[in-house]
Amino acid sequence: MFDIISPLFRNLYDRTGWNFIIFYDEYEYSRFVSGVSESLQLILCALILSLLVGAAGAWLQTSRSKAVQIFVNGYIQLFRNTPPMVQMLFFYFALGAYTPQVDLGGYYEPAITAFGWALIALGIFGGAFNVEILRAGLEAVPTSMVEGADSLGFSRLQTFLYVKLPLAVRVSLPALTSNLVSLAKTTSLAYVISVPEVTYTLNQVWSDNVNVPEMMLVLFVFYIATVSLIGGFLHFVERRLAIPGYGHAQ
Repeated sequence: MFDIISPLFRNLYDRTGWNFIIFYDEYEYSRFVSGVSESLQLILCALILSLLVGAAGAWLQTSRSKAVQIFVNGYIQLFRNTPPMVQMLFFYFALGAYTPQVDLGGYYEPAITAFGWALIALGIFGGAFNVEILRAGLEAVPTSMVEGADSLGFSRLQTFLYVKLPLAVRVSLPALTSNLVSLAKTTSLAYVISVPEVTYTLNQVWSDNVNVPEMMLVLFVFYIATVSLIGGFLHFVERRLAIPGYGHAQ
């Protein structure tokens, strides 16, 4: 791939001065590819973790324990009402200072890397919104279906996993899609704790080569393409799992 595009962008630079160095310099190209890979991994892992946190939080909200309900509601309010960048900095610098160090043969590294802290912060932040989205979906599940599960001898957890949660996800998909797309864009904030994702990488490239407009254009196109693909996939899933007649005027 590099061998194909390299002459084109080198010629573009020679003729116009537009310096897309990441497409004709092998070192910068490898840095860019690594940054893109890091961003895609972070996006995928953050979306999955936020869904798991959302499902767990929605389950805990149904607990008979008042203390558990208060804890979950406090978590939701805390992480919905503080900026995700502040949360990421708090996790990395405040909590990170108290995490164990791992001996890597003469030098020590934190047990949780910058990528790990970014993933934790983003998953918990997105999960706070997913809890409320799934809670609304759970409330839309017909009582008769829950009673049917009870009559079959399902436990509360089995009823939640096999009856209520699947239906709640189908009902909540439009709101979930919106939140997941927003979370995918929020992953760009990971650069503030030096996660070598695409924003951080291109920032280094334009600092080294003074080609800010070109690298900003590449960054803009990357997120347009990535978020559009994620949104398109989620909308496809939403259409496939739509409950017939639900939400449509008769």
